[in-house]
Amino acid sequence: MERFTIAQVTLADLERVVDLRESTGTKHAWTQVDEIALTEDEERRLADIRARLIGRQIHLLNEATIWSRAIYPLLILAERADIQAWAEVPLQAIYTQFSLDGIADGVLGKSGIGRIKSPYLVMVETKRGVENVNPIFQLYGQLLAAARINWENDGNDPQEIFGCYTIADSWTFVRGQVEALETERPILSIEASGEYVEKIEMEMILKILKSIISRYSDSSYS
Repeated sequence: MERFTIAQVTLADLERVVDLRESTGTKHAWTQVDEIALTEDEERRLADIRARLIGRQIHLLNEATIWSRAIYPLLILAERADIQAWAEVPLQAIYTQFSLDGIADGVLGKSGIGRIKSPYLVMVETKRGVENVNPIFQLYGQLLAAARINWENDGNDPQEIFGCYTIADSWTFVRGQVEALETERPILSIEASGEYVEKIEMEMILKILKSIISRYSDSSYS
């Protein structure tokens, strides 16, 4: 059995163990969120977040500062009932022919006492400098791990799972579908959104987050 550290997984690693299918284009049904309304409280809180970003050289801030000022506050705004935002969440999963182990920088998912039980959105905060690597394959590894965790909870095949990678205050979302989870070569199908810059597209980012969470919540957003 091959064992992968999620932070170090490569395209070649993934292609050895899964059937990877990536769609072209950035317009997908799940990114069409104009009908989702934001509440007055959400609008006010977005204005507060924006005020902390405008006039700052975001790309010169370190990752921890950007995460605390820009990224995590939006995840908290997307919380719903027992679907909560967490940071630094361990992900471990064992498939038939390989295993994955690592840490998601952020997660929105169903929470238990002191833990995430079902991750619905997993996130990679892209590192800069000498640590800078392409974040997409790390995100694919997280999607595979999260899908397996959820499959162990509900037995559904295929599993729909979402991800996002951030570069400074820019967000790119990914929808993954993992099927044939018990076979020797699972199928990972990927759709990616365009890039959203938080300072000017904050409302769109929150609407996408809310749309994703509404798929898993018993109560819809108004």
